[in-house]
Amino acid sequence: MALITLGVNHTTAPVDLREQVAFDSVRLPDALAQLLEQFPGVREVVILSTCNRTELFLAVDGEVETEVMAWLASYHGLLTNELEPHIYMFEQLRAVQHMMRVAAGLDSLILGEPQILGQFKEAIRLSRKAHAMGPELEQALGKVLSVAKRIRTETAIGRNSVSVAYAAVTLAGRIFSDLSACKVVLIGAGETIRLVAEYLCGHHVRNIDVVNRTLENAETLATEIGGSAWPLGALANRILQADIVISSTGSAIPILGKGLVESAQKCRRHKPMFIVDLAVPRDVETQVGDLDSVYLYTVDDLNAVVEEGLEQRQEAACHAEELISEEVANWTRHIRGHRAVETIRALREIHLDISEKELFRALKSLESGKPAVEVMSQLSRNLTNKFLHMPTVVLRSAAEQGDLLLIESAVRLFAVNNAEESD
Repeated sequence: MALITLGVNHTTAPVDLREQVAFDSVRLPDALAQLLEQFPGVREVVILSTCNRTELFLAVDGEVETEVMAWLASYHGLLTNELEPHIYMFEQLRAVQHMMRVAAGLDSLILGEPQILGQFKEAIRLSRKAHAMGPELEQALGKVLSVAKRIRTETAIGRNSVSVAYAAVTLAGRIFSDLSACKVVLIGAGETIRLVAEYLCGHHVRNIDVVNRTLENAETLATEIGGSAWPLGALANRILQADIVISSTGSAIPILGKGLVESAQKCRRHKPMFIVDLAVPRDVETQVGDLDSVYLYTVDDLNAVVEEGLEQRQEAACHAEELISEEVANWTRHIRGHRAVETIRALREIHLDISEKELFRALKSLESGKPAVEVMSQLSRNLTNKFLHMPTVVLRSAAEQGDLLLIESAVRLFAVNNAEESD
C-alpha cells in the first residue's frame, strides 16, 4: 500500500478553478463513498477542501492517480484536460512531508495562518465519520498533527501578524485585555471585513454590529457571525457603545468624521475607542486621531506591523522546515524498520522450528539413557550446524562469485568482528 497526496492549491490553480473543485461538508460524505466504491485500489481517503486548496490524501494499492484525477474533474463537471495542468501529486515520504507543511501553515497563502490546522482536523473527522479512514492514514495523519502541534509550540510561526485584518485584531487585543467583552462595530461587508470578523470570532467576540451601505450584504455577514446588521445611516447611533470600530469600504469620501466620533466619545465619557481604517481612500478623517482616548490606526500603520510579522514568521518557518525534515527522517527510519518486520518474523519461526525439533530429539536421547553431557553437546552442535547451514552455503557462493558486499553485510549482520573482540 502507498500513500498519495493529489490536489490543487493557490499556487497551481486560479481562484475560479479552485472554487469549482471545492467540496462542501454536505457533499463530502458522498464524494468519499464514491472514491472507495469506484476504485478498488483506493483503500482509505481524506479530502481537505478550503478556499485555497482541495487535496486528496489516499492510501492506495497500485497506480490509481490518473483515474482519481479524472474522477475529481468529472465529479465537479470539468474535463480532465482542464484540471490536469493544475494538479500536483506526491508519493510516500514526500506525501507525508507535504501534509506536515500544509497542517503547519507553511504551504498557506498567509504564512503560518492558524485556520488550516482546524480545517485539517475537521477533514479527518469527516473521513472517520464516513468510515473512509484506515490504519495507514490514521498513523500518517496522527503523525502529521503531532508535528504541526510541535511546530506551533516550538516556533513563532503563528505569533505575528501577516495580514492587515489579523494585525487589526492583534492590535485591539493589546489595548483591551479581554476582547470577548468588547462591543465591536464593523463598517463594510467585503472580504477584508469578513476576515476581521473571522478573527474576532476566533477571540470569542460575540457583540458585533455590521454597518453597511447595502443592508442585504450586512445581513449576510451578520448572520454568519451571529451579529446584528445595520444600514449606514445608523452608524452614529451604533458607535455610541463601540469599544472597537474597524472600517473597510469602497467609499470615495470619509464616512466617519471627527464630529461624529467626538459626539460619541462625550456620550461614552471618553472611554477608550480603538478605530482601524483599512480603506484606501480612507474611511476615517485624519483628525479623529487627535481626539483624547481615541486610538486611530490606518492601513499604513498596520502594514509596518505586517512586514515585521512576516519577517519574524519567515524566520520561524525556517525552524519549522528543520523540524519537518527531522520528523520525515524519523518516519523514514520507521518505514524501513517496518519493512524488516516480516523477514524477522519468518526468520524466528524457521529457527524456532529447528530448535523445537532438535530439543525433541535431545529429550528422546535422554529418555533412552544416554549421558546428559553427551546429549547436550550433540544438541549444541546440531543447532549450530543447522542455524549456519544456509548462511554458510550462501557465503561460499558469494565468495566464489566475488560478491564482497554480501560478505561485508554478513560480517555486520552477525557482528563477527565484535564476537572476535569479545573472545
